[in-house]
Amino acid sequence: MSAAIHTAPDEMRQREQIVSFGQSLFARGLTAGSSGNLSVRLDDGWLLTPTNASLGRLDPATLSKLDWHGHLVSGEPPSKEAFLHRAMYQARLGAGAIVHLHSTHSAAVSCMCGLDHDDCIPPLTPYFVMKIGRLPLLPYHRPGDPALAGVIAELAQHHSSVLLANHGPVVSGATLESAVYAAEELEETAKLFLLLQGRPIRPLDAAQILELKTAFKLDI
Repeated sequence: MSAAIHTAPDEMRQREQIVSFGQSLFARGLTAGSSGNLSVRLDDGWLLTPTNASLGRLDPATLSKLDWHGHLVSGEPPSKEAFLHRAMYQARLGAGAIVHLHSTHSAAVSCMCGLDHDDCIPPLTPYFVMKIGRLPLLPYHRPGDPALAGVIAELAQHHSSVLLANHGPVVSGATLESAVYAAEELEETAKLFLLLQGRPIRPLDAAQILELKTAFKLDI
């Protein structure tokens, strides 16, 4: 049955946004092949990009719709990483959307040795602080390993974004637009972090971060 049948206007708008942002991310090289997945919270469940689907060629009618038990309601079978999204939604009730990418620079950082697992990219810019805050690095799990859900659920209570070791970022936001912008900011900061390797850096200090938190009412 087509997912477009009896679809509420707001849900249809969310479906179209997923397709639009997916095309944009793919066209700009922030995801390749069938990697990465996007999701949006609905009143009666949530939408997720299907398994083995390119973000550049999504169909709003065939996106996976799931209930909060993880059961498929309509559309094509969901990404095998559906549990990552579900765990973050359950831990962050204010999260309205989640972006998971294998973007090059963020994935490169996730493969580095010697990172601070509690905060793996320093606060190089105020924009990184405002959109990401502290970024924990999760231990390596194979793709699709359900054990990762518990790790994400614990950390997502205090972090809007996490970096999966040897894999890539999982970023949440109040809306899909804000989650995409945060994922893009993370990717640009990861690029800066790699460019600055071997050079002295001057990250924002505690007072500067506190000023940002106060000025912009940040919960980071």
